[in-house]
Amino acid sequence: MSRMEKKSSEPSFTVATTSHELRGDYSKAAADYTIQQDWSQYTESEHALWRKLYQRQAALMPQYAAKVVQDSLDELDFSQAIPNLDKVSQKLQAATGWRLVAVPGFIPDTAFFAHLAERRFPVTIWLRKPEEIDYLVEPDIFHDFFGHVPLLFDPVFADFLQLYGVKGAEAERLGMTQYLARMYWYTVEFGLIRENGKMKAFGAGILSSFTETAFCVDDPSPNRIAFDLERVMNTLYRIDDFQETYFALESFADLFTALKQDLRPIYDRVKALPDHAPDDVLGRDCVYWRGTGAWKKRKQAG
Repeated sequence: MSRMEKKSSEPSFTVATTSHELRGDYSKAAADYTIQQDWSQYTESEHALWRKLYQRQAALMPQYAAKVVQDSLDELDFSQAIPNLDKVSQKLQAATGWRLVAVPGFIPDTAFFAHLAERRFPVTIWLRKPEEIDYLVEPDIFHDFFGHVPLLFDPVFADFLQLYGVKGAEAERLGMTQYLARMYWYTVEFGLIRENGKMKAFGAGILSSFTETAFCVDDPSPNRIAFDLERVMNTLYRIDDFQETYFALESFADLFTALKQDLRPIYDRVKALPDHAPDDVLGRDCVYWRGTGAWKKRKQAG
């Protein structure tokens, strides 16, 4: 059964949202939760699994992914082995001033925001098991690298993500992290963007999922609605199933502009209102596609 985001002041997307024990060795992590990748530790079977994951996802990108994702993946070309984060960081720093830092897995919000604010993106170092190839509860290196890293080569998105780190620290001080987390979820993880009138995926949760990549664009079940910051912050989300609503940008510049404003009045308005369910469609929404809800109905029937 699907679960919606947890309510209350519980930590959000950057720490555990599941009931099982976190994977990853945190015993060697520094105070900021970084560790050494030690690329030599990966086995040939892990590299083979990476190749399988990479090749089947890459085949979907021309049809479903935003252009910057395709261009970055072509330029990086890490299809043959798990990437060495230090080597990728050299290219990334030259392009947008970002670098990758290795972490054991989920890290607390405070550390996550601090890394982003300094243009450091945390990447989990372990790879899923073969039996988890189609579904994984926690982000692994494939999710973090294939899903997130290509967008860091886009200057506008790179600036947005740094600003998100700054705004994240502010949200923590104000006790508003859950609302900012919803923006991250519906954009960085599960966002769509319109390119030449067509829906394309850019969210890491979509791009690293073989089944959701096509679902988010082609399936008639989910709603596809124009991005609106206040609307997104007021909307709950699913943490272990396909999304019932996807929000679509017109450009990454719109995302940066939305975040650049003073968020305190928005927080005040949103926290005073009841949350919208993940499948709600409002009269004020700009609706690109009104979903049939068929996926949810099949799940409930089954």
